[in-house]
Amino acid sequence: MDGNGRWARRRSLPRGAGHHMGAEAVDRVTEECARLGVEHVTLYAFSTENWQRPEKEVTALWNLLLRDLKRRGPKCVRQGIRLTAIGRRDRMPAAAARELERVERETARCDRMTLCLALDYGGTWDLLEMAEQVRRLERVGQLGDRKLTKEDLDRLIPSGSVPPVDLLIRTGGESRVSNFLPWQLTYAELLFVPTLWPDFNAETLREAFADFARKHRRFGRIEEPEPAVRGPRS
Repeated sequence: MDGNGRWARRRSLPRGAGHHMGAEAVDRVTEECARLGVEHVTLYAFSTENWQRPEKEVTALWNLLLRDLKRRGPKCVRQGIRLTAIGRRDRMPAAAARELERVERETARCDRMTLCLALDYGGTWDLLEMAEQVRRLERVGQLGDRKLTKEDLDRLIPSGSVPPVDLLIRTGGESRVSNFLPWQLTYAELLFVPTLWPDFNAETLREAFADFARKHRRFGRIEEPEPAVRGPRS
């Protein structure tokens, strides 16, 4: 969800105004995804690299998240949306962590769609934690001599609740994935759009889905031509 700061700068507004408008874009996209029958949406809300931003902005981002969670919980329950999160929680402000846990409990039985927030998340951290889990299991002798499978690693990686990604949309005009879900992106379609995140709406989302629908996803296979149909011999 890239472009909040540039959106604000182009309007001579403080960066915080862009983040507030970005939160409204989350509402629009979440509601449209649920309406269209999308089963799982993951939003990259705060990366491990975002801690490098000025302290004032980092504090404002976490405070915005806290306020957003307080209003989003009841809204998700009404819409049947389960809210969850991936990423580190040991560095999250205590108030935000408590509110996140409360909303997760409150929406746990919702089954219309899952909305996952990537908070203090980074793909490198994700893979390192998975490797560390393997090392711990090996140390206590729980792996034995059998080979690890992808299913084993799906259970061990912290982001294992996130299914394989079909479509990645990055707003703001940048053409990179920026440390996001490397385990799940192996067969994702990547769509980079110039629209700044606060301007992203239901229409631009539907355009992205239409672009995705035109793709032929073969997953390494070759599409066999249909056999010719011969008529009866005379």
